[in-house]
Amino acid sequence: MAFIEVQGLSKSFPSAGGTRRILRDVSLSIERGEFVSIVGAMGSGKSTLLSLLSGLTQPDEGSVSVGGVLTRGVRSDAAVVFQNYSLLPWFTAFENVRLAVEAACPELSKSEQRARATQTLERVGLGNALNKRPRQLSGGMRQRVAIARAFATRPDVLFLDEPFGALDALTRETLQLELARLCRDDDRVVTTVMITNSVEEAILLSDRIVPMIPGPPLNDARGALSGLERAPAMLGTPIAVDLPRPRSAAQLAHDEQATHARAHVVAALTAALGRKRPNGPLHPDTASPVLRPVAEEPR
Repeated sequence: MAFIEVQGLSKSFPSAGGTRRILRDVSLSIERGEFVSIVGAMGSGKSTLLSLLSGLTQPDEGSVSVGGVLTRGVRSDAAVVFQNYSLLPWFTAFENVRLAVEAACPELSKSEQRARATQTLERVGLGNALNKRPRQLSGGMRQRVAIARAFATRPDVLFLDEPFGALDALTRETLQLELARLCRDDDRVVTTVMITNSVEEAILLSDRIVPMIPGPPLNDARGALSGLERAPAMLGTPIAVDLPRPRSAAQLAHDEQATHARAHVVAALTAALGRKRPNGPLHPDTASPVLRPVAEEPR
């Protein structure tokens, strides 16, 4: 049995026209220590899926289990990093991290909690910014605090919700490499699930990439296709990224295996969309369509 098992997830939300089903019968298996990226256009249902996997939201149907234990809320051994940092603005970088350690590891003494918070912030290059509040930090530094807060709790599972989407290109690449190092540093390997709309980011960081395909447009009351409402999203066949680590963007730009993985991911995303363009940016935007719209092939 895989470390994370997702079986038959479905989720709907109220909408102006009634109930809108976002996901239907989504299944996925993730092995311990894997870094899996779920890639799709904006609005395809990625954030909803991650919220279900992390326990922040409960499914209408289906289940998520981690290590054979059914998830019924946010797990104490899991951490989430959001795109918008989600830092407490009235606390310093140090206090934001220390409070997370205190909540996740109450068995540690106060001095041990402080030491872990300090050490983790130093590992992400913020040793000189411990006493600065979020408003005094750049966007990249705030995200470093968020990443440090997650890793300071020593999670077994890490969920990443577009963690670098709001950053400039140089800061994004630097933090991507730091994240890859932290996920495989020392003697601990963290099982990681990341959602992103960047194919390049997924190839840089992942062991496997899972395309998320938005459903086709639904017919409106007059029988015409509506671009506003779509059928529930589904997962495409996972694509392995068999590339040595550490990786760099410069290396992947000229690597034949990376080019092959890139083509398969984009093909999966564009094939199911048919003639409808994604409602969000994806890059690159060329490949031939090859996709079977299933949750996952048997392992």
